[in-house]
Amino acid sequence: MRKIINFIAFQSAWFAAVLGAANGMLWLGVVAVPLALGLHLALSPDWRPELLLAFCAAGMGFATDTLLIASGSFSPIPYVFPVPFSSLWMVMLWVNLATTMNVSMAWLRGRYALGAVFGAIGGPLAYYSGAKLGAMTRLPEPGGLLWIAVSPGLLPCRCSMVRQGRLMNDFMVWIHSNVLQVHPGPLP
Repeated sequence: MRKIINFIAFQSAWFAAVLGAANGMLWLGVVAVPLALGLHLALSPDWRPELLLAFCAAGMGFATDTLLIASGSFSPIPYVFPVPFSSLWMVMLWVNLATTMNVSMAWLRGRYALGAVFGAIGGPLAYYSGAKLGAMTRLPEPGGLLWIAVSPGLLPCRCSMVRQGRLMNDFMVWIHSNVLQVHPGPLP
C-alpha cells in the first residue's frame, strides 16, 4: 500500500508543479512537493535519512538544471531565481523524485546499469513532457535531450561513481545506499 501511495503522491506533485508552471501558478509545485514529502516522511520508518536525501536531491537538481539551462539545453519558466539558475519549481521536482528512491523505485537499488538506462530515457522524457505541457519557454532540441540524458554523469559529485564503475543516472540511490549507509529493508 505504501508503494501505491508513494507513486500517486509523486505523480500528483509532478503534475501540480509542471501544470502549475505552465498555467502561471509557479508556486503550486513549491507547495505540492513539500506536502508529498511530508506524507513520505510520515510513512517512512526512519524519516531523517529520507529528509537528508531530499536535501541532497535539491542541491543536485539545482546544480544539474542550472548547468543545463546555461548550456541552452532547455528553457523553463523562471521562478524565484534569475536565468540561468534553475527555477524553484524545478528544484522541487528533484525533491519529489527523491521521495520515490526507497519506495516505488526501491527495486533499482544496487542496479546501477539499469538505473542509468531508466534515467537516460526517463530524464529526457520528463523534461520533454514538461515542455509539451507548457512548463518551458521552448521545447528541448534533440541535442538538448541528449545532454539531459548524459549530463548528470558529468557533474563533479558523480565523478567518484564513474571511477568506481558505478555509472548511473540516479545518484540519489547511490547516495542513500553508500554514503548514508541506510538500507531500509530487503530489495524487492
